[in-house]
Amino acid sequence: MFDKDSRLVERFREWLIAIDMAFHVLAAVLLLIGCSLIFYFAVLNLLAPDRTAVFNLINDVLLALIILELLWTVIRFLKKQKFIIGPFLAIGMIAAVRRILLIEAQTSFMDHVPHDKLYELGLSAVIILILMVAYYLSVKAQKIDTEQ
Repeated sequence: MFDKDSRLVERFREWLIAIDMAFHVLAAVLLLIGCSLIFYFAVLNLLAPDRTAVFNLINDVLLALIILELLWTVIRFLKKQKFIIGPFLAIGMIAAVRRILLIEAQTSFMDHVPHDKLYELGLSAVIILILMVAYYLSVKAQKIDTEQ
């Protein structure tokens, strides 16, 4: 009785793992498609260069970098490699820099910068610093882990 149940549970587990892998492959393909479209629109910004187009280009490239970092995380999962936090910290830093650039682009055309935008810029800068410290600590911890 238990042997039959354990075989059934094992088959169900294998089936769930196969479905999980299929969804991760689908996510990777969709990330690639999304990144390709973002690069396409980034190239379109180069065709009519002006101040706004340059800001949009930088915004698109940083968004593509975020997507590519997420894609590498999915690829690492599919290869059954060890999880590392570095790429997520890099994504956070890129996102914060992207936000700073977007706020700068929005406020560059204004005569007076609202206080909430200045607070948001400061908060994004603090987030970048915190993520940099976290990245440094994670690299140090990884070195200690590999030495042991």
